[in-house]
Amino acid sequence: MDNKTNKYYLPSPSSWPLIGSIALFCTLAGIAHWLHEAWYGPYLTLFGFFLLVYTIHGWFGEVIHENRQGLLSSEQVEHSFRLGMFWFIFSEAMFFGAFFGALFYIRVFVIPDLGDPQSVTHILLWPDFTGSWPLFANPDPSTFAAPQSVMNTWGIPAINTLVLLTSAVTITIAHWALLKGHRQTMLLTQLLTILLGITFLILQANEYGEAYFEKSLTLASGIYGTTFFMLTGFHGLHVTIGTIALCVIFYRMLKRDFTPHNLFAFEAISWYWHFVDIVWLLLFVFVYWI
Repeated sequence: MDNKTNKYYLPSPSSWPLIGSIALFCTLAGIAHWLHEAWYGPYLTLFGFFLLVYTIHGWFGEVIHENRQGLLSSEQVEHSFRLGMFWFIFSEAMFFGAFFGALFYIRVFVIPDLGDPQSVTHILLWPDFTGSWPLFANPDPSTFAAPQSVMNTWGIPAINTLVLLTSAVTITIAHWALLKGHRQTMLLTQLLTILLGITFLILQANEYGEAYFEKSLTLASGIYGTTFFMLTGFHGLHVTIGTIALCVIFYRMLKRDFTPHNLFAFEAISWYWHFVDIVWLLLFVFVYWI
């Protein structure tokens, strides 16, 4: 529906937020207990995950149905959606900011202090430790076995950087084509964006296999392994979510749900995808390169 109205649509009370909260709680609690080797950890995680998928399917399905009925055509409603997406991406930026902050704190303060011969910490705890990054010789190698080598910068990470930068171009072209009414170009570039996202995930899975089996780099490899997998792993999760969302948007494009004046869902996913691209550029520089 192209025409905007001044009528603000107020939906009926919904149980989806409560169900979603329960799903997230069960998923996170299940993962925590799984890591502590509780027998019910995997089952609680799976229950929470499938409940979360059910919530997303049902909640977003209702919103899509409301949009097709023209109930969300108010400028006020669209403004609310845009603000909601803005704060969601802001919260995601703070999420990754915490992990990048931990990485910078470790590299700039902790490692140099532990390796400083004049430091009391160095003298009392690990007098034989030499501070360097990436960390191959952990302060307590009996507890955390260091990896054999670091991840290559100009192999898969460089290719994945090119893949994501290309996907940023294709989704921008899809946006332009949607605004201009060029349906074939829109569909083709949206499909290319999806294929590029899948390519990124396949290459990252291959890189993880190399890290585990060839370089002995794991979450138990000390702080280098921990920061590497936490940052790249959560980014990979976001790429996975983004790729699924792109597939949903592509399906809605085939159903002709979007017009030049009714395309917020597409714009929201494109914002999210560009955010994922920016995070990867920071990862490439500070995790792989420098």
